[in-house]
Amino acid sequence: LLQIEEYIYIITRAFAIGLLISAPMGPIGVLCIQRTLSKGRLAGFYTGIGAAISDLIYCLLTGLGLSFITDFVETNRNILQVIGSAVLLAYAIFLIKGKKKPNTSDTSEKHLGESVTDNPTVKQHTHLQDLLTGFFLTFSNPLIVFLIIGLFARFNFLLPEYQWHHYLLGYIFIVVGALSWWTLITRFVDTVRSKFSIDTMHKLNKMIGLIILIMSMVGIFTGLLDYLTLPQIGALL
Repeated sequence: LLQIEEYIYIITRAFAIGLLISAPMGPIGVLCIQRTLSKGRLAGFYTGIGAAISDLIYCLLTGLGLSFITDFVETNRNILQVIGSAVLLAYAIFLIKGKKKPNTSDTSEKHLGESVTDNPTVKQHTHLQDLLTGFFLTFSNPLIVFLIIGLFARFNFLLPEYQWHHYLLGYIFIVVGALSWWTLITRFVDTVRSKFSIDTMHKLNKMIGLIILIMSMVGIFTGLLDYLTLPQIGALL
C-alpha cells in the first residue's frame, strides 16, 4: 500500500510538472495555435510533441547534472537568450512575408477548417517539419532550465531515496502531462478553426508573426544590453 501511494505521489507531481512546463503561452504556444488554425489539429499537436521532447531532454539534463546545467546556463544566459531570440526572429519574418495561398476549386468557397488536404504524403512530410521546428524552437531557449529547477524543487521531484524506476515513471508522466496540455489546446483551437477563412488566416499569420517578432526583438535587445553592461558594472564594483 505504501508503494502504491509512493507511485501515485510521483505520477501526480510529474504530470503537474509536464503540464506547467508547457502551459505558459510563449512563442511555441503561439506557433502551436497558428499551425492548428492553418493546417489542422494534428499539425499543432506534432508541434507540441516536438516541444515536449525538448522539454524532456532539459528535464533529463537537469535531473542528471543539476549544478553543471545551472552553471552553464547562468554563465551564458545572455548569449543563449540572443541566439534563441534570433531563431524566433527568423521564423517571425517567415510568417510575416508568407504569401497567401491561392484559392482552388475545393477551397474557394469553403472555410479553412473544411479544406485540409487528405494527401497522406503531404501530411507525413508536414508533420515531420512541425515536430522538428517545435523541437528546435523550444530547444533554442535553454533558460527553461530555471523553470524546471523551480518545478522540481516545488514538487520534490528529486529525492535521494528514489531509485531508477521511480525516475523513469516520473519522466514518462512529465511527457504525459505535456502532451495532455497540447492535446487540450489543439482540440480547443480546432473547434473554432472552421470559423476562419483563408484570407482571415493569412492576416492572422502576419499578426502572430508580428507578436513573435516583438518577442524576439525584446529578447535580443535585453540579452545584448545585459551582455554589454554587466562586465562594466562588475569592473566598477
